[in-house]
Amino acid sequence: MSHTPSPEVHYLLDGGWCPNNANLPLLVYRRAADGEAGSLASYFEALFGRHGWPPAWRYTIYDYPHYHSTSHEVIGIYRGNAEIRFGDEAGFTALLCPGDVVIIPAGVSHERLSASGDFHGVGAYPEGCRVDEQTPGSEELEAARIRAARVPVPPMDPVLGPNGFMQKVWAANGQLSN
Repeated sequence: MSHTPSPEVHYLLDGGWCPNNANLPLLVYRRAADGEAGSLASYFEALFGRHGWPPAWRYTIYDYPHYHSTSHEVIGIYRGNAEIRFGDEAGFTALLCPGDVVIIPAGVSHERLSASGDFHGVGAYPEGCRVDEQTPGSEELEAARIRAARVPVPPMDPVLGPNGFMQKVWAANGQLSN
């Protein structure tokens, strides 16, 4: 069911209302897994959980821009497809399809621009993180920017485990893991 993909790497500069994360790149693993929607969702939940990212939801990606200043996030797409904008105007838009996984560093905005009616993913956050939600117009931008920069690198890549690509790149560029 799984492959060993090399991810797309996207460094995102400050987006104004969203800090993004110039030190920790957003990673997109294309076709990280294949299968039917139900088994693919269960596969992602087990994979992420095994690597210290307990699954938190099965849902769509919100259709408004937001980011998390207290946690990184991973999303595995198990059904449908969608155009997702990452990093607001300082970023890029990606078409995500079943089997794709995106690892979003703290501070990077994301929003669903368009999607098939059946689009869904499995979302997870590193163990022990409390997740917040920041949207445009937040009055605490500087505090959120500082929080996002201080979120530690998790001990494991949610897709490939302790020696995964995320771990190598993020550990070299970010905070030490807990």
